[in-house]
Amino acid sequence: MDLNNKVIVITGGGQGLGRSMAINLATQGAKLALIDLNEALLQETVKLVVEAGSSAKYYIANVTDEADVEKTFSQINSDFDGIDGLINNAGILRDGMFVKAKDGVVSKKMSLDQFQSVIDVNLTGVFLCGREAAVHMIEGKRKGVIINMSSIARGGNMGQTNYAASKAGVVAMTVTWARELGRHGIRVGAIAPGVIHTAMTDAMKPEMRERLEKMKPVGRLGEADEIAHTVKYIFENEFFTGRVIEIDGGLCM
Repeated sequence: MDLNNKVIVITGGGQGLGRSMAINLATQGAKLALIDLNEALLQETVKLVVEAGSSAKYYIANVTDEADVEKTFSQINSDFDGIDGLINNAGILRDGMFVKAKDGVVSKKMSLDQFQSVIDVNLTGVFLCGREAAVHMIEGKRKGVIINMSSIARGGNMGQTNYAASKAGVVAMTVTWARELGRHGIRVGAIAPGVIHTAMTDAMKPEMRERLEKMKPVGRLGEADEIAHTVKYIFENEFFTGRVIEIDGGLCM
């Protein structure tokens, strides 16, 4: 896909990886539709997209609400006269042990709300946004691309029953959609990042961050721009679909 003048929707586009992706795609001439819940952050991202040489509109929407998602994607399709791509980037963490116990005494367990809230955003939100993007691509006869953000945690990670389950589900949906939507000219891929340098990692204790860096063969955390570069690759490589790219600095070898 030539990204120039293509309409790309990014969920969680107000900050972090979503913002980096938006700016990177803007330099390629893509037009951005940004979805988030924080209007101030969305406005800032739109400003940065314009400074990068392109244009953007923002939409405040809850990706877990079916009616909200349907309405938002219909509005985006109308505003931009079509949708060419979607990056399912919105996600949350609610980490905690499945069951915390010592000497046969259980002191805490993961609550249903703690589990369900992550599934709702990270998995159901991906399902709803992916479905609506596909509907408009098919009806608009656009050969589009859907990119889902997974994680290396999809293989299972202590303290992340909810997050790991959601990110494993994202990969399963990615492969399924690629097989179902290929006949309509729609490609679907996923990215599984490792630990990326963000505001959250900046807030870590220095010793914890140093330990994470030493675990990686490259000796450092990933950068948001490196994930954005991978997004660009998937959009532009017409032979890529139904696969997951791990960007983890060699951690999972």
